[in-house]
Amino acid sequence: MPINEINPNLWVDKYSDYLYNYTIVRVNDHEIAQDLISETFLAGLKSKDNFKGEATERTWLISILKRKIIDYYRKINSNKGKAEVRVKYSDGDQEGDWLEERIRDPYDKTAEDKLENEELGMAIFGCLDGLPEKQAKIFRMKTIDGFDTETICNEFDITPSNLWVIIHRARKAMADCLESNWF
Repeated sequence: MPINEINPNLWVDKYSDYLYNYTIVRVNDHEIAQDLISETFLAGLKSKDNFKGEATERTWLISILKRKIIDYYRKINSNKGKAEVRVKYSDGDQEGDWLEERIRDPYDKTAEDKLENEELGMAIFGCLDGLPEKQAKIFRMKTIDGFDTETICNEFDITPSNLWVIIHRARKAMADCLESNWF
C-alpha cells in the first residue's frame, strides 16, 4: 500500500511555482524552465503508474525534473562548439574534400554578449543587495560560494529545513527582482 498518493490534476496548482524556482536557478532562462516543467509534468503523467508512493508527489516530480535538466544540458553540450568545416583542396593533380570538426572559439563573443553579461551580473548583485542581510549572506554562501548545508547551518545556528526555507524565499525574491529589473 503506497504511503503517498498521486493526483496529477493538482500538479500545476500545487507544484508549478516550486518547480519553476528550482529550475530557473539551474537553467537561467524563463522559456526553457517552463518547457522543462511541462516535460516533467508530461513524463509524470506517462509514468504515474510507476509511482510507488515511497516519496511525496513533489519529491517524485523533482526527481523527474532533475533528469530533464540533466538531459537538457547533455543535449546542448553535445552540440555546443561543434562545427563542420568542409574544405576543397587541390594539390597538383590531386583534389578532394577535407572534413574537419572544430571546437568553437570561446573568445568569439560579440560586444553585445559581453555587455549583456555585465548588465545581468550587475542586476543579480543589485537584487542580492535588496535582500535582507541574513538572507543575502546565506543565499550567497549556498548558491555562489558553494558552502555545504552543514557549514551554513552551524554558522547561522539554523536547521537544514530552515536553511532551505531561507534559500527558497531568497530565490523567489531574486527571481521577482530580476523579472522586474532585468527581463
